[in-house]
Amino acid sequence: MLTLPVILTLVFFAALLGIAAWGMKNTGNMHDFFLGGKTLGPWILAVSYGAAYFSAVIFVGFAGQFGWKFGLEALWVGIGNAFIGGGAAWLVLGRRTRRMTHNLNAMTMPEFFSARYQTNGMKILSALIIFIFLLPYTASVFKGLTHLFEVVLGSAYSFTTVLTAITAVCFFYVTFGGYKAIARIDFLLGAVMFVGSILMAGTLIKDFGGLDAVLTNIPRKIAECAALPAGPLKILPAPWYVLPSVIFMTSFGVWGLPQMIHKFYAISDEKQIFRGAVITTVFALVIGCAAYLTGAMSHLMTSDVFPPLKNGAMIDFDKLVPDLVHARLPELLLALILLLVLSASMSTLSSLVLVSASAVTIDLYKGYVRPKADPKHELLVMRSLCGLFIILAYLITLAQPAWIVTLMSLSWGATAGAFLAPYMYGLFWKRTTKLGAYAGMLTGLLISNGVFAFLAIQYGLPKAQSFSPVIAGAAMVVPFLIVPVVSLFTRPPSEATIARAFK
Repeated sequence: MLTLPVILTLVFFAALLGIAAWGMKNTGNMHDFFLGGKTLGPWILAVSYGAAYFSAVIFVGFAGQFGWKFGLEALWVGIGNAFIGGGAAWLVLGRRTRRMTHNLNAMTMPEFFSARYQTNGMKILSALIIFIFLLPYTASVFKGLTHLFEVVLGSAYSFTTVLTAITAVCFFYVTFGGYKAIARIDFLLGAVMFVGSILMAGTLIKDFGGLDAVLTNIPRKIAECAALPAGPLKILPAPWYVLPSVIFMTSFGVWGLPQMIHKFYAISDEKQIFRGAVITTVFALVIGCAAYLTGAMSHLMTSDVFPPLKNGAMIDFDKLVPDLVHARLPELLLALILLLVLSASMSTLSSLVLVSASAVTIDLYKGYVRPKADPKHELLVMRSLCGLFIILAYLITLAQPAWIVTLMSLSWGATAGAFLAPYMYGLFWKRTTKLGAYAGMLTGLLISNGVFAFLAIQYGLPKAQSFSPVIAGAAMVVPFLIVPVVSLFTRPPSEATIARAFK
């Protein structure tokens, strides 16, 4: 059934595949495939960073869940993402990351850890963490995107059909295009995201009576839900630390995520950094605030649009925003919103796949199996592993795991918890030692997975899920205390290593 959303999506897919074909033609080696030859300008890199930051998870999972629970206060998440996860990340990490990775001849985060701390074991450990824990993150993106397509397209297309089509396009444009194509595709996707977010939020605000009415009615509706007797629509007061934990996890977490740090490796000129910070901040501010405001406006839906309001069914947070936009937006704008979420997800997926495949190809295969592999063979392995990673994520998503917010929180908590402290101390503190970095990495993993497992066994999975952002935040913070303590009591790194890294 060729509706307008379907037609525009097919045209969009064709454009992505066309750019991927161009990228394949202009990619001759691993450096081109993974870093785009370090020839990309600030606009492309900044928008690529912002587009990779946001995915279907923010529009479908986070915006729905936290917009419903916190209302307008959820906007603080979008503001934190823009200024901390966007602009501050560029200003604090951009220059030092570019210089040190160049000094150490590191193309990936595992290579950085190996060269900075002079240990191959950390390269293996970090590569395995990336491949294992970014898989559920990728699956959460696929699942959130497929949810929206299901709602917009109705019963004409099944979950499996939609997921298969999205996966196939992602498979071809990432596997064959490489970062030269991905960064340019991200720029196109980012433009769609920017315009679509403004139109989505603006149209819904107008439809609900204007900005004053929206700002007045959302808190009133939340107060009404809080006053209800026990039931699916009742909003219980959240502990004071939940919202700050979400802001911290989603804003500072990206400072330790390899798919985001990878963007800084590709900077061609340090003069680009300030401009990239400004572009990223503005981009992220618009996307984040539009998403969370849309989620908060789910309180303004009526019972004919939102069945749980009428029959007392449990709320599916993953379908709040899809139900809202499907009911309130005209078909042309709905098609654009579909492309908006598709763009956000495709850009995130490409970054996740590229970094995860590189963890095996560059850090494990090239590092240990075939160190002397010729460039063409190495590129073939990289492309094959990109395809394998996408297929594995597809199979996980087919199982339709519930609670995409929890999946993302666990992935962010494990990856950022393991990497953030060892990475930042490695960049800025010369006294950081190998054992200190190992201790920080293992502490982050233990907290992110061990505490969640303990809560799930002791109090049940729903209780553990509700604390997943708090657990992720703790997994990022505690290693910052562990790394310096262990480093001060262990042998310092060699002067030659420090001189090379910090020159």
